[in-house]
Parts: sequence; C-alpha cells; structure tokens
Amino acid sequence: MKTIEEINEKIRQGDVCVVTAEEVKEMISELGPERVLKEVDVVTTGTFGAMCSTGAVFNFGHSDPPIKFKKVWLNDVEAYAGLAAVDAFLGATKPSETKELYGGSNVIEELVAGKEVELKAIGYGTDCYPRKEIETSVSLEDINQAEMINPRNAYQRYRAATNSSDRLLRTYMGTLLPNYGNLTFAGTGEISPLNNDPEYRTIGVGTRIFLCGAKGYVIGEGTQHSPPFGTLMVKGNLKEMSPKFIKACYFPGYAPSIYVGIGIPIPVLDEDIVKALAVRDSDIKTTIVDFGVARRVRPVVREVSYAELKSGKVEINGEEVRVSPLSSFYMAEKIMRELKKMIERGEFLLSTPVERLKREEVFRPMKQKEIKVVKDVMVKAVTIGEDWTVEDAARLLIEKNVNHLPVVDEEGFLKGIVTSWDIAKAVFRKSNKVRDIMTRDVITVYPEDPIAIAVSKLEKYDISALPVIDSRRKVLGIVTSEALSKLLGR
Repeated sequence: MKTIEEINEKIRQGDVCVVTAEEVKEMISELGPERVLKEVDVVTTGTFGAMCSTGAVFNFGHSDPPIKFKKVWLNDVEAYAGLAAVDAFLGATKPSETKELYGGSNVIEELVAGKEVELKAIGYGTDCYPRKEIETSVSLEDINQAEMINPRNAYQRYRAATNSSDRLLRTYMGTLLPNYGNLTFAGTGEISPLNNDPEYRTIGVGTRIFLCGAKGYVIGEGTQHSPPFGTLMVKGNLKEMSPKFIKACYFPGYAPSIYVGIGIPIPVLDEDIVKALAVRDSDIKTTIVDFGVARRVRPVVREVSYAELKSGKVEINGEEVRVSPLSSFYMAEKIMRELKKMIERGEFLLSTPVERLKREEVFRPMKQKEIKVVKDVMVKAVTIGEDWTVEDAARLLIEKNVNHLPVVDEEGFLKGIVTSWDIAKAVFRKSNKVRDIMTRDVITVYPEDPIAIAVSKLEKYDISALPVIDSRRKVLGIVTSEALSKLLGR
C-alpha cells in the first residue's frame, strides 16, 4: 500500500517512477501486478477528442462609464451575458453570426494562441451602469479571469455511429455515409483516464489534471454521467494553456466544436489499482448505433470492442465496414508523455479527491409530452409500377384524388415517385412511361419517426409528401404536408 502523500514526496525528491498507460500494460503482462505495484508510482493517461460541452467564463473588467452586458459578442460569436455586469460565458459550439465554419471554439483557440478578438456589447443603461454599448479589442492579457469550465469532457467510452438510411448524414459523429458506408467512434480506449480507474477511486472532485497544457481540476461528474459511460466536469486557467493541446474544429451540418487535451495521473496505491490499469482495448465494449433512425433511442446494430474499432474495420450484416476515429491517439499519447515529464521534473503534484464520483447513475431523457409519430398520420399509398404509361398514371391520380404516386416493384419496394406536376410536364413533353418521368432519389421517412422529422424534411427539400418505408424500403404508406398541416393547425 502507498499513499498519495508518499508519492508526492517522491516527486519532490525527484525519485518517482512514472510510466504511461501504454507502458504499464506491457509491464503488467511481463512482470505481474505485484512487481509493478512495487516499482511504479504514477501512471499517466490521456485523451484528445472533440468535446462539445466546453466553454470559458470571462471577466472583462469595467468600462468607463460602466456597462452591464445585455448581449455580448466575441468575434461575432454571442456569449451568454446573464451573469454579473461584465462576466460572460462562451460556449465552444456557438456559431458565428457572420462567419462560416467559425464559432466559440475558434475564439477560445485564438485567445489561447495570444491573439486579440473583437468584443462588442450592448447594455441595459441603468443608473449604476449607464453605458449602452461598447466595442473594443481584447486578448487574454487584458482579461481579468479566463477560466475554461467544461460541463462534460473525457467520456469513459462512447457509442460508435453508422447510418442505415439511403442518405448521407452530417452529425456530431462526423459525416456518415448511406447504407452502412462507414462507421465513426470517439474515445481513446485503453489509455483513456476513466477506463483505467473504472471505480473512480483516484479520479474525483478535486483531482488535479493536465488540461490543454495547464494544471486543471475535476470539479464534479460531467453531465450525462452514466457509468460505464462516465464523464468529467473540469476547469482550468485559459491563460496557462498551450495552443498545442486545444484545437477548434467544425462538423459540417452540425456545429463548431473543439478538441481538448486531457491527461490524468493515476497513483499506483495498491494491487486493485494495478489490475484496473491492465485493461486492454479488447476488454472495453461499446455499441454501434444507427443514426439513420432519427430518434432519441437509436437502434443498436451490435456490440463491439475498442480493439475492433481501432483495427479500422468492423463487420455489419456480413459486410466489412470502414472505421475512422474522431479522437487522436497520437495526441493522447503526446499528452501522456508530457504529463509524465511534468511529474518527473517535480512540476506536477498529485491531489487526493475530496469526493468520489457516483458509480451508479441513470441518465434520464427529457420529460416531454407524448410524441406523435409518422405512423399516426400516414395513409395508405396509391402506388404504380415503372412500366405504367403516363396516361394510366394520370387517370389513377384523378380516380383516387391524390397528388403523389410512389413507384414500386412487384414486391412493393420503392423505386421512385411521380407527382401530378410530373404528369403535367410529361404530357407537354410527350413522355410515355412512368420510368422516364419518376424521381428516383426519393426523400422518405420511417413509421416510427417523430412528426417533427417529417415536417423538417418537407421544409428542407421543399416537397409536399413523403413515402413511408420500412428498413428494406418497402412502401408502408405516405404522409403529406396537407395532413401534417391539419394535425399541427397550420
């Protein structure tokens, strides 16, 4: 048995043995847990990935005459001003109001890099804060406090993402190709902090950490903490951070985000901790979920290990699917080595948590009213075949009093769609067959999709109906903008 204070004394004396999480696993395999416990004092862990729940609190100091922020922008990215007079919180995923592919993450990165940013604010104009607007330029040197405060970082593990739909999806898990065309995942697996301390014995409230090159702290469990999908809430001084370990990024179709580098030292106190440090990627399991179904609870495709994910390919439905990581293993390893050097030089002491993180926590969904789904409003679709003549299609539209005809094969699988407008154009152009005029790239919905998804697709693609299909693309019905308008009272 060792204590953290004993290890800290070794650090002060320059007599500490520090290894990375990568190194310790080989040592445990070769030497066994007992010998590793005797020889090793600290193991450094690391992760470097996009952490959307990241932001910074600033105090800009008082202007003359003073102002109380009503709204405030940094490089045209709005920060939250509902705090004290000249305090503001800037979220990494807040997009710029004027610049494309730019957001709060870029502002934070530029400040850490020593650059100035433009501050614009409007005020309430009160007796004690009479000023109503201000524009100026500020750098970190000009700001009193600049604290990175991240509600949710360092996921213990994360669900992998794929896409069963026939459309390309742009998500916070990156671009997902249609028909299981690729798979993405996040987290660094066996070198990630919480995977090496799954009981949260040494990582808790008050644990000193490496945060983007600075000394930071764990200040609580992160939002959505749900072991074994644990998360951390962390803080650190932006002024002490290095631009090497913080990088802005942008996920097209989603939002800005930011890559945050976190390293956490694990004191080797007893054999149980050593056994936990022996974890390998093959031991760490997660699930592949289908983003092609736009629901809160997405279908699980299969369970998978981080060893499989890191191999670059996994099997789905008998087919090999390419895998790409959203986290940087190279940077995570660099963080582990950097933290190791800091400890060896006596620049980084360990701290004892003042409170353990919860080991059992259930993540609850948002409370909301009953959700109506597509199957509640869809009607039976009137369908036709590709070989039908345009004249027959026109006659069917009139007889059934409909404006949309899904085109199906003999088994009822969707091949296209024809509208009354298509028929009108076909008559003018003297087209003969449905296959010549049908739209083949059909926008569709599933019966369990929320009504909001259907409305969004109708508006996004400026169309008036959506065939309802199953996972095999068999037509189950159709939902129209007219039916949705009646339901929503529009």
